[in-house]
Amino acid sequence: MDRRKFLTVSALAAATAAVPVSLDAKAKSKKAARAAEEYSIVILGDTHFDTEPAEVYHSDYNETVEWLNRVQRAEFARNGEMWRERCPRMVRRAAGLVGDDTRMVLQMGDLIQGDCGNPEVHKKMLGDVMDSFKSTLGGLPFVTVVGNHDIRGVGAKDAYHEYMPMRMSGELGKKVSKTTFSFTVGPDAFIVLDFNSPDPDEIKQLLKETEGARYTFVITHGPLFPYDAANCRWIFYGKDKYREQRLQFRELFAQRDVICLCGHTHCVELADWFGDGGRITQMTMNSVWSKEDLRNYKVDARGAREYGELRKGGKHDDGSENKDETAFFDEYRDGLKRYVHARGAGSFKMRVSPHGVTVDFYGGDSQDVTESFVLR
Repeated sequence: MDRRKFLTVSALAAATAAVPVSLDAKAKSKKAARAAEEYSIVILGDTHFDTEPAEVYHSDYNETVEWLNRVQRAEFARNGEMWRERCPRMVRRAAGLVGDDTRMVLQMGDLIQGDCGNPEVHKKMLGDVMDSFKSTLGGLPFVTVVGNHDIRGVGAKDAYHEYMPMRMSGELGKKVSKTTFSFTVGPDAFIVLDFNSPDPDEIKQLLKETEGARYTFVITHGPLFPYDAANCRWIFYGKDKYREQRLQFRELFAQRDVICLCGHTHCVELADWFGDGGRITQMTMNSVWSKEDLRNYKVDARGAREYGELRKGGKHDDGSENKDETAFFDEYRDGLKRYVHARGAGSFKMRVSPHGVTVDFYGGDSQDVTESFVLR
């Protein structure tokens, strides 16, 4: 499908019927056309919604592995503290980013902490945060992608798959039956991927259906590129046994020049990669405001030479040392023309137009732009 056909089938970009119209109607039509071409989207990264006391959502939690129980209970405490007052401030600030041209809010997965131990409580946790965010953010369509925490816990995966596609159908005004789906905004395509359980045939079909889009955005919780932390392979098809699939989709995405929006790593990162006959630009966003100083933006690594260096000498949560993954990062290093990895948490505003795509980061509840990124 070429761009002209894509615009024809896109509900948000459909042309008006060829009937006589007044000058005023023509002016309104031109304004509507500009609105389709130029718009903004407010974005939240991982949020790990939770509350105090932990028993509200975690009274049935019963992890038997000692080190994992310890780590996850520490996460409950972290989440409860940050959602007591700090994160609500951040979400209210995100609401202030909404303008007349804002079409929706995107959230990059790990919407909730999970670990409820009870599927009905898990669905309640999902519903509570969706309703809260919708109310605070002015009722805009709120679209989320499934993260690993969103399906973590006893019966959690089935609970999410039962609840969220139905909820996304209501948000988008179209039938969504799975955790991988697509939608359009004006001339642009948005493909939402379930990185936990990717379906290659389904993803290829969505790419085919959206051929001709001006920009193709891939929304995934886990990044497309290795990330500079202990669990660097927790990405889209990251395991060694999936290398063939990973490289196949790297080529497919590059040939579409996709812009990947993702989360998972609890950092703010830009990676601009050229190869396989095209380009992939990846923007990683974080809204886990776990410490007050994360309202600031602090660069830890910059440039291809520093890609993958931060994790060296580190350890996993279970105390084991990080494996040397230099070869894994080297698969991407030569094509990495821009790279910056920074600490920070807050909200984001993406602006899309015929002239390009930019993202402004607002650290914490800052009223001013903390850092700006040009994606295209």
